[in-house]
This record gives sequence, C-alpha cells and structure tokens, in this order.
Amino acid sequence: MEIAPASKALAALGHDTRLAIFRLLVQAGPQGVNAGLICEKLALAPATLSFHLAHLSRVGLIRGRQEGRFIFYVADYAVMDALLAFLTDNCCQGAQCLPDAKAATAAPKRRRAASAR
Repeated sequence: MEIAPASKALAALGHDTRLAIFRLLVQAGPQGVNAGLICEKLALAPATLSFHLAHLSRVGLIRGRQEGRFIFYVADYAVMDALLAFLTDNCCQGAQCLPDAKAATAAPKRRRAASAR
C-alpha cells in the first residue's frame, strides 16, 4: 500500500461513526450486515449512514453486495491487512519485535469505588 491510499483510509477511520461502522462490519465477518441493521445497531439516521458508507467505500475499506432488495456491507479484509502491513512495515528496523497479531479483547471496565460516587 502506498502512502496516499493509507492516509485516506486512516482519515476515514479517524471519524468515530465511520470507525464504529467499520468495526461492526469487521466483527460481522464475510457475510456482512445490511444497512438497516447497521442503522439499528448504531442508532444512525439512514442518510447519515449512507454518507459514511459511501466514504468508507470510496477509500476501499468496505464493499456493498446486493441481495434482493437489500445491500449487505462487508469489510474488505485484504485492504485492512494491507493497511496494517503498511503501518508495521520495517517496524523496529526489521527486527522481530512484535508478537503475532491476535484479535484484542476489550479490557474489562472498572467499577468506581463506592467512595467515589
């Protein structure tokens, strides 16, 4: 991946709504998610979702697939992998410094101490 497409992809993911959409699609897997369900899960207006989906499509991070009257959106894993490879290319001057990438799980949320309430 070259710097210009990488920059555009990172800029697209720099918006909280687009990042939430992309993460939802990554989690959904190759079957994808239809636009109505994305609206429902993320509490977005259809016009707002359409705007953000178009942006993510333009930079190549997602693709739409027509099935009947529905459009299912899927993350383009090859582009995601290329972006990650671009970011880590020649990391630590080529030395093996990073463990194999694994899906990260969210850290458990801490509860406030009773005295802090």
